[in-house]
Amino acid sequence: MSTQSPAGIDEPGASEAAPRSAETVDHPSRSDWFVRGASGLIGGPLGDHAVALDRPADRESRFWTAGRIVLALVCLTLALHWVQKSPCQDGAWQNNIQYTRMCYTDVLALYYAEGLNEGKVPYADHPVEYPVLTGYFMGALGLPVHALGADNPAINQGQWFYNLNALVLGALAVATVAVILSLRRRRPWDAALFALSPALVLTATVNWDLLAIGLAAFGLLAWARARPDRYALLLPGVAGVLIGLGGAAKMWPLFLLGPILVLALRAGRMLAGLVATATALVTLVAVNLPVAIPYRENWERFFDLNTTRPIDWGTLWYIGRYLDGRISPSAPGELGPFEWLNANIPTLNWLSYLLFGLACLGVAGLALLAPRRPRLAQLAFLVVAAFLIFSKVWSQQFVLWLLPLAVLARPRWGAFLAWQVAEVCYFAAFYGELLGTAMSRPVFPEGVFVLASSLRLITVVVLCGFVIRDIMRPELDVVRHTYDDDPDGGVLDGAPDAPWHQRWRARAAERPAEPVPV
Repeated sequence: MSTQSPAGIDEPGASEAAPRSAETVDHPSRSDWFVRGASGLIGGPLGDHAVALDRPADRESRFWTAGRIVLALVCLTLALHWVQKSPCQDGAWQNNIQYTRMCYTDVLALYYAEGLNEGKVPYADHPVEYPVLTGYFMGALGLPVHALGADNPAINQGQWFYNLNALVLGALAVATVAVILSLRRRRPWDAALFALSPALVLTATVNWDLLAIGLAAFGLLAWARARPDRYALLLPGVAGVLIGLGGAAKMWPLFLLGPILVLALRAGRMLAGLVATATALVTLVAVNLPVAIPYRENWERFFDLNTTRPIDWGTLWYIGRYLDGRISPSAPGELGPFEWLNANIPTLNWLSYLLFGLACLGVAGLALLAPRRPRLAQLAFLVVAAFLIFSKVWSQQFVLWLLPLAVLARPRWGAFLAWQVAEVCYFAAFYGELLGTAMSRPVFPEGVFVLASSLRLITVVVLCGFVIRDIMRPELDVVRHTYDDDPDGGVLDGAPDAPWHQRWRARAAERPAEPVPV
């Protein structure tokens, strides 16, 4: 038997801990070693007699509860982001200001590049390089701005379009924090990881990724609220619709379906998993058909671009290209292996898909072999991270995909902040690379950018390692120090493993170990 130390780590050899209150709020200054140490700067961890701050979650009488503080913090973060992007808002990007101030945003640039400033309807009048729901979103906000600007020439349409997008995307970021708070009522300070993220300050409106993130977050919330009663299939269906909408905006939310299915298989709740998957795919098709049928060529622009795109900046493959000529220089006229892949894009595509597929199989195997059924957020983080690690494209704003999943999968401040520091270094190095390309002379040696790219890759891999460790050693999972099972699991939360899985594990436990040859 074991009990928990004040730091939240199980201590072997002690008597069984008393049952914890179902509504007690976790305080990071007590449970997280990094926050506990850093809290010394402001007086130390929360005291044992700080009753006003340590009351049960449903008995908060103060206005500034943990949840409201976190929501205020994300609003402050988004305001700082708006200020950081303000030098670029007028669209008059002279003297490479978009790179020297690091304020470039696709939202403003593509208002003109996609023809929205001319009143062109996405897909109908102009091919769009993004999935259809993002194109719908661009048109829904951009065409009214164009119509308003046509009657009011003094209006800076691009600036109006950017600020309208910033307002809506900011609302989706706040909603995502609200979802995290709802999923972690006993751990509200976990949401501060997202709310205070430096990556959110720098990339919130670089593109429209927060649209997919908001939809995926609400999909996870719907799944988490499902229970095995007579309405058990309603909320999985709603979750599927929301995940399908997220996948119609950016592809990555569809990766959530794999972990849902694998966990449903282990828990013997396949019907709920299949309902979520089926409704997601039906929603994805339904959203795409109105564009794919009448405007097929313009609709295929997204797929054509991703199929023919070479190795992009900051990826694993880009690092490999840099190392090609330094570790084993090729003879004149010969290409190193990564440079060869860049020249043979179909092979690069298949290799990237193969490595991602193998990683997904590894995650599925981990889910089935783990001593305790993993939490949904843990598997979702691993799958999305694997996609980014092996993808030939890793844009600066893709960090936002991992943010909510990292918070839900492993809410530990130390490794999280190390990852965020690496992302900030990459952000700065990336804009240096852009500026050097624009000026046709390097701002700093190429190795600096490769180093920043490597640090980002390494910190994501380290986070994956920590999540895998928590899966294989559930006693180290801090979320399970507060919750009995999986607060995101929905119909899976608290469910025993399926009988087939229990029998399989029992047979595996009874199987005698093979003798080791001497």
